[in-house]
Amino acid sequence: MGAWDIENSPPEGRYVLSLSRRLRLFTLFILYVAQGVPIGLFWFAIPAWMAANGADASDVAYVLGLTALPWTLKLVNGFIMDRYTFLPMGRRRVWIVGAQCMMIGLLSACAFAQPGVEDILLLGIAGFVVNMATTFQDVAVDGLAVDIMEEEERARASGMMFGGQAIGIATATTLTGLAIAQLGPSAAYLLAAAFIGIITIYMLVLRERPGERRLPWSDGEVHQRNLEIQLGAWWPILKSTFKSLILPVSLLWVPVLLVRGFHYGVFTTLTPLIGAGDVGWDEQTISGFVGPAQLIGGILGLTIGGWMGDRFGAKRTVIGLFTAYITMSAVMWTLAPQWSDPSVFIGFVYVWCSLDVLITVAALPISMRLCDPRVAATQFTLYMACSNFGISMGAWASGFSDLLGGLRPMFLIVAALHALGLVMMLAVKYPRKGAVPPSVLHDVAEAPGPRPALS
Repeated sequence: MGAWDIENSPPEGRYVLSLSRRLRLFTLFILYVAQGVPIGLFWFAIPAWMAANGADASDVAYVLGLTALPWTLKLVNGFIMDRYTFLPMGRRRVWIVGAQCMMIGLLSACAFAQPGVEDILLLGIAGFVVNMATTFQDVAVDGLAVDIMEEEERARASGMMFGGQAIGIATATTLTGLAIAQLGPSAAYLLAAAFIGIITIYMLVLRERPGERRLPWSDGEVHQRNLEIQLGAWWPILKSTFKSLILPVSLLWVPVLLVRGFHYGVFTTLTPLIGAGDVGWDEQTISGFVGPAQLIGGILGLTIGGWMGDRFGAKRTVIGLFTAYITMSAVMWTLAPQWSDPSVFIGFVYVWCSLDVLITVAALPISMRLCDPRVAATQFTLYMACSNFGISMGAWASGFSDLLGGLRPMFLIVAALHALGLVMMLAVKYPRKGAVPPSVLHDVAEAPGPRPALS
């Protein structure tokens, strides 16, 4: 049943995620595209605009640090979503729609406030609040993925999700960078809000499972599977999450996630600074190269990202990508005297953006396999929060680059931490399949939609 196609479903079963594999994959893809829009705007277009207009490393790092901070606080989001939801609309969809509406409202408010390059605190607050709303959308989508995806779909879904995010980042970086250069930041905020609005309308058409409501006031009822799996109190959520997290393999997964996040925080800070300071480009030119680089990364995630996970396994793929990151960081450290050469800068941007998507796609199934489905949003969020805490660490660390002698030593730091991640991947035996408690398997095995599988 999980492999049904929309066109082969009866009318009442159309646009139901649990009944169509194609719909599940496309929906995860398009939701991650929407998530990538504010990331592209606040992580790339705005920093490029700041760097091109005189902001120094500490100013850019300060804004990026505040922008990244909500992504380290997603633990709270996961607990709230696993505890409270509106089950007649499904476990996750009401949170997705609500978060995207909040993103639209906050982006519109940013357009009205119009913070300038000199308004560092206001820019940081804008990045913080919009990304806070985005993290609620992200946690809800991750929980939805764990809820509805079959085990054999997860490598492909990982590619669709993070390939979609990279495409969203690429599109937003390019188009909002162009909008900032031609019309000012307010136009970029409104453009991002309009696109997210379109995705929100799409989500209102769907159902997670048969018989649920599309809107709070429409006809429908709670699906029995959700009634049985929903934990309606704080203590069971905390207890189940804690038991899953203290497993040795779970604790040993955390350093890998921190390392993966650290390089993203460093490279998003270094990219506009090298582009403006060494190459001498303006914000439109920088965004014009970062956007296509993210697009290439997204295409690679969609095409070979899932294939690499299926062909070589998640662990071997991550090992290879850590090795590639160490090599790239060493090359950039060696080529520091040639950073003013546009070809060196362009190569750096394309390589790190592509590797970041691929390593995220490769690592995601391992995080999913470690999750207890009863607290999927909370546990998966904790793993992603670790990665995002690494991003904040990388962004803040870049702000102290002057004390280390400039931007060049940051590449050695990144290479050293990737070496640590490589050692962890080589030494630890991470799961190859998802583990589902027998009690949960008994409760949900007969429900429509994907069947959980014991490892």
